Amino acid sequence: MNYDVLIIGCGITGAAAAFELSKYQLKVGILERENDVATGTTRANSAILHAGYDPKPGTLMAKLNVRGSALAQTLCKALAVPYQPCGSLVLAFSEEENAIVERLYRQGIENGVPHLTILTGEQARTMEPNLSDRVTAALHAPTAALCLPWTYCLALAETAVRNGVQLHLNTAVTGLEQTGDGWLVHTAQGDAVKARYILNAAGVDAQTVHALAAPHTFTIHPVRGQYDLLDKSEGGRVGRIIFQCPNAMGKGVLVAPTVHGNLIVGPDAIPVSGCDVSVTAEGLDAVRKAAAQSVPSLAFRQSIRNFAGVRAVADTGDFVLEEAAPHFIDLAGICSPGLSAAPAIAEYAVELLKRAGLSLKQKTSFLSSRSHICFHQRSAGERAALVAQNPAYGRVVCRCETVTEGEILDALHSVIPPQSVDGVKRRVNTGMGRCQGGFCSPRVVELLAKAWQQSPQEILQDRAGTWLLACETKGRDTSCTT
Repeated sequence: MNYDVLIIGCGITGAAAAFELSKYQLKVGILERENDVATGTTRANSAILHAGYDPKPGTLMAKLNVRGSALAQTLCKALAVPYQPCGSLVLAFSEEENAIVERLYRQGIENGVPHLTILTGEQARTMEPNLSDRVTAALHAPTAALCLPWTYCLALAETAVRNGVQLHLNTAVTGLEQTGDGWLVHTAQGDAVKARYILNAAGVDAQTVHALAAPHTFTIHPVRGQYDLLDKSEGGRVGRIIFQCPNAMGKGVLVAPTVHGNLIVGPDAIPVSGCDVSVTAEGLDAVRKAAAQSVPSLAFRQSIRNFAGVRAVADTGDFVLEEAAPHFIDLAGICSPGLSAAPAIAEYAVELLKRAGLSLKQKTSFLSSRSHICFHQRSAGERAALVAQNPAYGRVVCRCETVTEGEILDALHSVIPPQSVDGVKRRVNTGMGRCQGGFCSPRVVELLAKAWQQSPQEILQDRAGTWLLACETKGRDTSCTT
């Protein structure tokens, strides 16, 4: 395998870079150590496209946040990614926090964020009646929005693949060796991949990959954030993203709707070692108490799922986007607002490649759009037409989210098909409802087993090694003795 550009990692940063590079006459490859895209920070975050007032003016974060969020609106529409413009409020609860809100306003203006306003507590409660009576002021940013992070990443990666990018899953990088005209990349499978240029988009592991190619220049400090996902019965509690004033550990605990109509609460910020996504009772309790300060009426008994994600915080205080060694470029330290900035980071990466000597020539044809069938969002006439065309669309597999067998089969025959039950979930929303897969999972396992010509015992819940079934306990096989 010989590539002009090789991307290590296929989270939102790697996928956005692949999408941007697929516009050019290049041979581009991606090495992803997991069995799917978007399995790290990208799949477990707040799903927010930030307006851009929070980053310190003059930083890469500030520059790329505003640009990236603007690009995201167009990209999400073209690539059939759920996108919800809703705006955000940053709440103040004291005179001291009023000053923070004013500082964020000034930063936002300097960063080029449009339409920012400072509201009184009464004005904020007029917008969001369920806010605490203690709110003294709020920063309103109408350009903030919500998206579906894993769908955003998948859509970028799928479109890149359709434009010629080669994605290699289950391919961990173990070594980098500099050659006369680029790099020789060694993998855990024993393969050696040649590349003229490398983009290091390895997320939490970006420091480890960097160390294979260049002297130490930055340190990644993984920070875990825990979330509470509430049922759709709580989805209308607020209509905007509700932030508290930021602190040294991040943007604080938020309360926000989701594009699916649920309500999300979180995250906290706990330094961890590696990719520790465990959830603790103490952490969730702290998240709930903090969220209740903003919206006291939250009904946490409606929680349907808890989860955690890890963000890759660099000790530089900014994104690390630079050529660290000849033809080796870091796209590292991509914590918040990384999701917002992703398409702008990709543009910046292309500029870095140009400066490093890569010659770029645009393709004469580029597939810039993507279609996706979401059955329950179609009109009655459109649904009838789909069922007439393919009866599988008439068989509902996930009752909570009204996901049909036809949608699952579409995913299984896509250019980046799912390898697990959670892979299906990320593509079509099975198991995302109130019962969390209790009804639909057996049927999803059956469809996966048939698609991959495997035994149900070989089907994974998510990553490699997460098997669901040990053996057959009813029928002819009586070998299970556990």
